[in-house]
This record gives sequence, C-alpha cells and structure tokens, in this order.
Amino acid sequence: MRISTSQFYNTSSANYQRNFANAVKSQQDASDGLRIRTAADDPVGAARLLQLEQQQNMLKQYSGNITNVRNALGTAESTLNSIGTILQRVNELAISSGNAGFTDADRKANADELASLEDQLFSLMNSRDENGKYLFSGSKGDTPPYVRNADGTYSYQGDQSNLMLQVGDMLSLAANETGYSAFEQALNTSRSETKLTTPAIDDGRVSLSNGQVSGSSLYNDRFRSGEPYSIEFTSSTQFKITDSNGNDVTLEASQGGKFDPQGENTTINFRGVDLRLDISFKDGDDADRDAAIAGHVFTLSAKQDSITGTRSPGNGPSASQVTGASITDQALYDAAFPGGGAILKISDSDPTQFDLYAAPMSADSRPIGSGTLAGTGTAGDPYTATAAGVTFELSTAPDAGDSFAVKADTHQTQNVLDTIGQLRKALSTPVDSDPVARQNFKAALDSAIGNVGSAMNQVSASISSIGGRGAALDVQAETNEALGTENTKTQSSIRESDPAEVMLRLQMQSNMLQASLQAYVKISGLSLVNYI
Repeated sequence: MRISTSQFYNTSSANYQRNFANAVKSQQDASDGLRIRTAADDPVGAARLLQLEQQQNMLKQYSGNITNVRNALGTAESTLNSIGTILQRVNELAISSGNAGFTDADRKANADELASLEDQLFSLMNSRDENGKYLFSGSKGDTPPYVRNADGTYSYQGDQSNLMLQVGDMLSLAANETGYSAFEQALNTSRSETKLTTPAIDDGRVSLSNGQVSGSSLYNDRFRSGEPYSIEFTSSTQFKITDSNGNDVTLEASQGGKFDPQGENTTINFRGVDLRLDISFKDGDDADRDAAIAGHVFTLSAKQDSITGTRSPGNGPSASQVTGASITDQALYDAAFPGGGAILKISDSDPTQFDLYAAPMSADSRPIGSGTLAGTGTAGDPYTATAAGVTFELSTAPDAGDSFAVKADTHQTQNVLDTIGQLRKALSTPVDSDPVARQNFKAALDSAIGNVGSAMNQVSASISSIGGRGAALDVQAETNEALGTENTKTQSSIRESDPAEVMLRLQMQSNMLQASLQAYVKISGLSLVNYI
C-alpha cells in the first residue's frame, strides 16, 4: 500500500489538531467546571437542560403568583373579619332589642347605632385593594360592588367571576372572594307569608306571623310541595292545617295543632317554618272563648317573587319609570321569565311597541316576549306592558328606544345590608301603645335575627374558604420549592463536569498529544534516500 507524502502530512496534521482541540476543551472543563456550553457539546443534554430551564422559569412564575394570591386573600380575609365583627355587634343589638323592658326610646337608640354600623358595613363591602380595585366585585374591579338605591335598599353590581391564577402545574386558585358568594348567598329566613282570609276584616283576636324558615331542607322538601296551606282555628286551643290538595297535615305541626291561648311568644313549627301566634281576647269573649276564636282562617305559603324595574341611564327625555310589576300568569312566569333578570325595551321606531329580552341583552338577542302598550296613562289606567307572565306599570309614556332593567327577587337570599336596613326601620317604629304593631315588630325582629345569623354564617364560610386556599398555597409553595431544588441539582449534574474525570481525561489527552507529536517527528524523518 502506497502512502503519498502529502497524505501522510495531512493525516498527521489532522490527528494532531484533533488531539490538541480535545486537550484544550478538557483544560477549559477543568478551569470553569462546565461540561456543556453549547448544544454541540451534548445535543441530548442541551435539550434536557432547555426543558429544565423552562420548568424553572415556570416555578418562578408560580412563586410570583403565590405571593400575589396570598396578598390578595390576606386583604380580603382581614376585611371579612372586620365585617364579621360588625355583624356580631348587629346581632347583639337585635337580640337586646327584644328585651321586654325596652321602650320605644331604647329601640330608637339601637336604631341610631345600627345606622352607623350600616354605613361602616357599606364602606367595608366596597373596600379596594392596594391597586385601587374593588375587592368584592369579581372581575369588575373598577365597579363598586354595592350601591344604595333611592328606596334605601342595596344592589350588588359585581359578578360571580373568580380571578384564577396558576400556582402549580396542576393547581389554579382564586385570588379573590366575590361579594356574590360572601354576601349575596346568605339564606333569607323570611321566605314564607300568611294572610288572614276569614273574617274579611281583621278583628285583632288572632295574629299569626309570616313565619321564619328554621330548616331549609325540610322547607324545600316538604313545605314547598304542599303549599298553599290553610290554617283554620277550630277552637281557642286547637287549629287544623290542610295542604293544597285538602289533606289534613295538622299532625306535622308542633303539639299536633294544640296551643295555649294564654301563652306568651307561642310558636308553631310546621315543615321547617316557625310561626309566631298571639291570641288577644276581647271584652265579652270569656263567655265562649272557643266561639270567639273558631272560624279564623289563614293561608300559609312561600312568598311570591317580587319584580322591580329601573330606568336605563341612556334613555331619552321621557323620564318614564317602572312604578310597579306584578305576576299575572304564574305558570307563564315560571316557564318563561329569566332568572337572571330581563330588559324591557321600547321599540326604536314605535313607542307603543315593546320587547322583553333576557339580561344581558346583546345585538343578536331574541325577545322572549313582545306586545303593545296598554292603558291611557290616566289615573286608574296606567300604561302597562305584559310579557312572560308579568305586567309592568309605567309612570308616563316612554320614548322610542327607552329600556328598563327588570329583576326578580325570589326571596331565597338577602344581603345583610338590606337586613340591617329593615331592622333599623322596625326599631324606629313606635310600638309601645299598639299591640298589633308590637306583634309585627316581634316578627320583624325574628326575621332580622335569623337573617343576621345567616349572613354571619356566610361570611364565616368565605373566611374558611380563604383559609383553605391559604393552606393549599402553603403546600404548593413547599412542593414548588422542592421541585426547584431538584431541578437545580439535575441541571448541575447535566451541565457541570466531574473534576476527577476531567483531570484523568486531560492527562490522557496530553499524553496522546505528546505521543502523536513524537510519532510525527519520527515518521517525518524517514526517507528512501536512507536506504540507497
């Protein structure tokens, strides 16, 4: 086999350069401790390092999100604790107001303090965070969650959206607590009502309160299935209850329908509803007390939904308002009226025509009801619009294009601001010289105590929810920290070189470099001239 001189020199030079480059790289490995500097050093290892760096960046983002969520939840929890403290004081005032020794003046003093607490509560429920966003508005951070209406009631303007942040590969947590969940879902204990049907004119002998829901499950499962009920007093010590089908259900009432006419604060419990009963005999009733009480009949049912409407700000100069709304077709209302509210829209081209839309209304929304305005707008014959089983009364003739926001109150829940407002009004009403007013006050007080307790429970549930998320954050933070530590170790094991292995490799490559150089010198000295 022949080897040309140029081939020999080229091959020897390439081997020497390769060995020299390997030795230089090993020297660099030994000096900076790195095995991989570019993808060419180790393509598989470089790809793995890229994955690990991406994971480390995500862990850093999770850490920032955890801090943000923890700060936001801490602010919300602190505010809710302050709200709970105020509600505790409201509850104390409500309970003390039922003291039999209290006078109108005493109750008025409590009402004045309640007014101050109501303002404080209104301010706290509209609290902002450090960025100026409202805490309890959901995703509508620039909108105050609560506004005070002209009639003294309060409306929630926020939404039900939770602001979710990713705090782990498989975990996202809400960074906020909405006013809807913290305040709007407090169960209303005043969801039933009674009405005297016989005699036609109340003689003041039998007073039966609207009732308080003491057991929501029993109320929903049993009470609602048999309403409306008829409560007939058959004597001065006995009453009878029949359901909507005429079945006698008296045995489900406390004491089987018996009561003490001389008892104070007599309570009837029936299918999850507590009713306050008061018997007041009149002069001459002692001769036949049974006859004086027998024949009094009440109906008992759940409160019907109430409909309210507000004028949209962009309406024309007509100043027309929805002054009243009533359910005129219960079956159609149950089937068609939207639970989330509706928009009553006057036609853009004809102010006598209207459409009813489910809220919120968009450009492609279709009406759920349409019609022509009825009435002449005169006394006793107002302008009315009837759709989805509801008749709306308008104060004046509307302009073309006018719209009105319509909301249905199912009485299932009640925010605590409205509860305090109702209690304040009840405490401000004189009752000392009016037995009927005093009985109404007792019923209002029962309602307030029940609803304040329900509101306190709802706030406590929100605080517990925040605590649960805080605990989850702590666990996830520890998990992320552990993942970050292992990630750093893995990156180090892939990127960094082993000092002992590098030194051995460098020594071997130095020996090889020296040997190749000596071999090159020896072989380059060979020549055919030496053999002539």
